[in-house]
Amino acid sequence: MEQEKHKTFADRMRQAMTKRDLKQSDLIRIASQRNAHLGKSQVSQYLSGKVLPRPDSLKLLASLLEVSPEWLLNGEKPAARDKRAHERLETAQTIPSTSTPRESKPAMRTFKKSSKLDNVLYDVRGPVADEAARMESEGLRILKLNIGNPAPFGFRTPDEVITDMRQQLPDCEGYSDSRGLFSARKAIMQYAQIKNLPNVTMDGIYTGNGVSELIQLCMNALLDTGDEVLIPSPDYPLWTACTTLAGGTPVHYVCDEEAEWNPDIADMESKITPRTKALVIINPNNPTGAVYPRELLEEIVELARRHQLMIFSDEIYDRLCMDGAEHISIASLAPDLPCVTFSGLSKSHMIAGYRIGWMVLSGNRRSMRDFEYGVTMLSNMRLCSNVPAQSIVQTALWGYQSVERYVKPHGRIYEQRNYVYEALNSIPGISAVKPKAAFYIFPKMDVKRFNITDDEQFALDLLHDKRILITRGGGFNWGAPDHFRIVYLPRMEVLHEAMDDLADFFAYYRQE
Repeated sequence: MEQEKHKTFADRMRQAMTKRDLKQSDLIRIASQRNAHLGKSQVSQYLSGKVLPRPDSLKLLASLLEVSPEWLLNGEKPAARDKRAHERLETAQTIPSTSTPRESKPAMRTFKKSSKLDNVLYDVRGPVADEAARMESEGLRILKLNIGNPAPFGFRTPDEVITDMRQQLPDCEGYSDSRGLFSARKAIMQYAQIKNLPNVTMDGIYTGNGVSELIQLCMNALLDTGDEVLIPSPDYPLWTACTTLAGGTPVHYVCDEEAEWNPDIADMESKITPRTKALVIINPNNPTGAVYPRELLEEIVELARRHQLMIFSDEIYDRLCMDGAEHISIASLAPDLPCVTFSGLSKSHMIAGYRIGWMVLSGNRRSMRDFEYGVTMLSNMRLCSNVPAQSIVQTALWGYQSVERYVKPHGRIYEQRNYVYEALNSIPGISAVKPKAAFYIFPKMDVKRFNITDDEQFALDLLHDKRILITRGGGFNWGAPDHFRIVYLPRMEVLHEAMDDLADFFAYYRQE
């Protein structure tokens, strides 16, 4: 009965939209013009017959479609008595009483989000994740394979790190230097030296509340309106978002799935213009798990050299390589170029919630002197990063590296990666390149087989049918609706259940 009610509503909504020649985007636009909010995922859910709108949303939809709420929900016209009561209520709300005249007040102004956010997305925690949260609030259990957060899956911070933080907490009550504690930056400098980064000094090292804060800080320090930054596709979406918010233009170069997700150098170079100021690489890569070989990095350096570009390298997963893959910092190959290298402890030490990352300026420091001044200014403005988290950098970097046993054969991450890779490739219509690092895999779907034209709708359908939350490929600025990202952090027994459910889903799924 409940499913039939959902279907009736969805059919009526489509009928009303067809009569008025409206698309989903038209509904969203008209709602916005009336200062009402109607999300893309919301409309998709209604039309799929999965969800019924709440009373306020039903009234809004009926108004937009110029039909009655009763007809839209049940296919019925309101009873005459109910209709008269409704009209009286509307009249009472719009016509002031003559017995108690009041001064009319101007309508309260509305406050809309900034237009700077129009081209910003972060679907790792986006509309599909919001729907998962709504379902959880109703008591449903959701398997979250959408975000690389180790703690919920039983990965623990090394005991030595926790002990050191407890010991140092009384000394962490005040602000630190805006760049960070001396002990933390000294340990980071030594780590940079081990990675062969050239021309590194203490004043070129900045700690941050995770790498995310430092990415935003750098884009704001570097970009003028219209400046272009080359960013990989697929990317970690924060790079595109921060470039946009800083007034820059993200230009996406292709990473080639057929070449183990390595960047396409020819495509990268074809997109360089006089406005291009920098290029970004993510190595090891999120969401693909690729690790770039030395020869490829040397080609990227040569390209940056020819076009005098700054290099930003996101290396947060550098200690999570598998199968003997060697991580090489691109800055070690570019002593004559301005480079900024990002890393941190969130993933390698399973302490994402502590929010501790850093960036290291290296290479041709003279050419980025003014940029460095801007970085320092912005760093001063936020005062400092999390001081208790800074206090354990030295111990974490140079103490016992528990992550090493996870990524070796028979280690938990290694074995879970192997299982998910094989399980996905055994599903008809699904293929995946084997990740060499991190804890993500980016499988491809046969869109013709599954009739997929909207990857957000696919993610919602999977969530509703199997209660599995993933991130769609479009959330990583991938142009086609044919990929999604899975996090393989859950324990093996959970992954077995998830892969079985996924195989069952694709056995019957066809997008309408």
